[in-house]
Amino acid sequence: MKKVILILVLFNLHSILKGQYYFPPLLGNNWDTMSTNELSWCEDSLDALYDFLDRKRTKGFIILKDGKIVVEKYFNGHGRDSVWYWASAGKTMMAHLIGRAQEQNLLNITDSVSKFLGAGWTSMPASQEKSITIWHQLTMTTGLDYTKPDCLDPNCLSYRNDPGTFWYYHNSPYTLLRNVLEAATGKSVNNYMFTEVTAKTGITGQWIFLAPNNLLFSKTRSMARFGSLILNQGKWNGTTVFEDTLFLINAINTSQNLNKSYGYLWWLNGKESFRMPATTQQFNGMLMPNAPTDLYAGVGKNGQYVAIIPSKNMVVVRMGDNPDQDLVPTVFANEMFRRISQLSCPTHININYEENSIEIFPNPTHGSILKINSRDHEVILLYDQRGAVITQIELQEGLNNISLPTNCNGIYFLKGINYSHKIYITR
Repeated sequence: MKKVILILVLFNLHSILKGQYYFPPLLGNNWDTMSTNELSWCEDSLDALYDFLDRKRTKGFIILKDGKIVVEKYFNGHGRDSVWYWASAGKTMMAHLIGRAQEQNLLNITDSVSKFLGAGWTSMPASQEKSITIWHQLTMTTGLDYTKPDCLDPNCLSYRNDPGTFWYYHNSPYTLLRNVLEAATGKSVNNYMFTEVTAKTGITGQWIFLAPNNLLFSKTRSMARFGSLILNQGKWNGTTVFEDTLFLINAINTSQNLNKSYGYLWWLNGKESFRMPATTQQFNGMLMPNAPTDLYAGVGKNGQYVAIIPSKNMVVVRMGDNPDQDLVPTVFANEMFRRISQLSCPTHININYEENSIEIFPNPTHGSILKINSRDHEVILLYDQRGAVITQIELQEGLNNISLPTNCNGIYFLKGINYSHKIYITR
């Protein structure tokens, strides 16, 4: 109970400190900007970031600071008024629509899904079916068989684990949240979003069911508006859009102990471990080591991101095509945030490097040699995803060519005394 009270105090204190946050008008394209010079961002670093985004098939990219646009860039034929899909980043919008329906006493996330979908929405006995709640849908812990992850037919939705005992990124139970919401509110998801969100914030968008998935389409700026809304604890320029503070807190914090990097359909950075879509493995370390630890994000297929960084009062949005071959391109995101973190111009030259700092390249690597530029003589360890030590590496000051074990393939961790680096090895 004390922990909940402390979180509430910090949550509300953060809201007070953000009193100067800028909100754009509900209608039109007017949006105040902030010069990159105000943040001491280097033009060379910005150009390198833009080149990276362009090469990685980005369409729309926005950085907000204190609500103002610092960076707005479009690529590959996309423009400010172009519409693109959120993919699974749209799950975050759906989560907060469910939260709003709970505020209106139209549902409770502890309700059985069967209350809204009726009997027989799965192929399980009624007693098992009724044990699955909306909360399980929000946290990816329904326990349903995930081997046909996009199938909505009851024959595909069978028992695999007890609800709440196993985490797996399963699209089908999430997709059915739309049916739950529409049954509870008596409105289509688009009508409900318009009355509860669009009319109050200017966030436009359209939900379209492209079997087997519900996809939210909008302009890049609408995704940025949504980031501002959540960064401001559900408030928009004095108007309260989402009222339930406890729901908002739970949405952007660890919701269960099975995947500590997952809230209510939000991905969380800064945790000690994470699980990813399409695998049952748990990986040690943070989701995006190069990003701020307090970052949380809506993440979608092919690199759709709405990322919120409370400590910097910042929102980062990326829309586009798949930047690499991963289903969820975390390597791309990690590199993107590394480049964002290095936008500030150096104010002085310091010949004393940070202790225990190393540079690794290429990362990901497709060969058997990893190059490590070390600023000191030290011994580091290579761990696998389970935390087992694979090999010990002695680094000399300067450039080191490290031969990787022949059986390496996947995600690994290089750990020194005070740091851990995630590396990706594919052959």
